[in-house]
Amino acid sequence: MDKKELFYKLVSFTTSVHRVKNELTKNAKPNSISQVQYNILEFITVSQPVTPSEINDCQNMSMSNTSRELSKLSEKKLIEKISDRKDRRKQYIYLSEEGKAVMNEAFATIETRFLDRIQTASNEDLEDINRAFDTLQKKLFHP
Repeated sequence: MDKKELFYKLVSFTTSVHRVKNELTKNAKPNSISQVQYNILEFITVSQPVTPSEINDCQNMSMSNTSRELSKLSEKKLIEKISDRKDRRKQYIYLSEEGKAVMNEAFATIETRFLDRIQTASNEDLEDINRAFDTLQKKLFHP
């Protein structure tokens, strides 16, 4: 296997992932939050609990911007911050009940769009897609 060719397939794949994600999530977030705030909430939803530094790393933001956006989400009562019992300086971020409701609504919209995209896929195609997701998750995204 030519590793350079494999790399270019990765670049093409990640570009496609970003394009499809944008299509699926377009206008799925409430108008009361920014796109950056939505991205943070989405990350928290699938990874909670998370620390501010994990959000910072994943979202490619400065720590000051991360702190500012987390403060805004906290003011909107969409997240909860819980201090570590052993190290009070360390905080864990969770979705609040209101945050869960916001994300459930957004994910319902995204799910409908996803189901529309795969409506003509055969059971065999769906199994192939599922295996591909599992393989990518195991081998590339969480090595």
